[in-house]
Order: sequence, then C-alpha cells, then structure tokens
Amino acid sequence: MTSPSPGTTAGKNPGDIAALPFEAAMSELEAIVRRLEEGRVELEESIAIFERGEALKRHCEMLLRNAEARIEKIALGPDGAPAGVVPLDPQE
Repeated sequence: MTSPSPGTTAGKNPGDIAALPFEAAMSELEAIVRRLEEGRVELEESIAIFERGEALKRHCEMLLRNAEARIEKIALGPDGAPAGVVPLDPQE
C-alpha cells in the first residue's frame, strides 16, 4: 500500500469539513470526483476519498438547506407596496 500523493484529501481530518464554506467544500468535492473518474487512484485511497466526498456532499446539502431557509421573499400589500417579508418556501 502506498501513501497518498501530495495534494490528496485522504489524509485530511473529517472534522474539518464542518468549518468549510460552501464554495470550498464544493471545490474539494469536484476535485475528488475528477480524481475518481480518472481511475488512477489506488483502491485504499479511492475508498478514503470517496468517504470524504460523501461527507462533503452531506455538508454542502446542509449548507444549501440552511441558506434556503434564510431566503425570504417580499410580501406585497393590497396596494402593491412592500408589506414585509415571508419565507420563500413555507414548510407549513
């Protein structure tokens, strides 16, 4: 078994994912997908980066859900003037 090559994500701490902003997590996930699609990664490293990719995917999905929950739309009153804000996609 060989050690991960420089620039791999296999050696990174999975706990650091929670601190990543969406753009950084998505960029790393895209890099993992490219590496796996190339097919030049040894089995053990493939498993490790696949697992990290899964964690990054879950993190990105959570960040997107949180962002969607914060988005609001402007509610218009009967006269057409802004009357406040309401959730973009109410869950109730």
